[in-house]
Amino acid sequence: MIRLNPRPVAALALAAVVALAGCTANEPPPPETAPSATTSGSAETAPAPSPTIAPTLESNGSATDNLPLFTRVTRDVWGGPAQASGRAYVDALVAAGFDKTAMQVTPDQTTIGNPAESIEFSVRWGEECLVGQVGPAIGDPVAAVLPGLSTGGCLIGQTRAIDW
Repeated sequence: MIRLNPRPVAALALAAVVALAGCTANEPPPPETAPSATTSGSAETAPAPSPTIAPTLESNGSATDNLPLFTRVTRDVWGGPAQASGRAYVDALVAAGFDKTAMQVTPDQTTIGNPAESIEFSVRWGEECLVGQVGPAIGDPVAAVLPGLSTGGCLIGQTRAIDW
């Protein structure tokens, strides 16, 4: 009969437990998978994306209701060739249905003729304002709903006439 020394066997058992514990304790759980929709004999198909509804002008809505449209128009102009032209934003907002007489825009150039670092434009909507800001100093276009000024406008500082 062969007799085993209990110390080496215990040491091997302890090493095996430590090794196995190290392998399972730190492993992340497998990712959950959703059941796939298949039909008999056909390949798996991805669900069709739901259509995105473009924002529209809500003439009886609030400034907040119209912010999605204002934002989309701002981003569209920013993505085009006239991104540094205040007139381009005004014209695009008018084309989207906003009231030109309720708008303000800051100059495209500084007082010494350099391109402006940012352009602001706005549409007064009741007691609130839809305000946009774009320019190389801004990065991505910004659009927000802000309180209207007591003067009836939206922008503080020098604005230019919208006379076209």
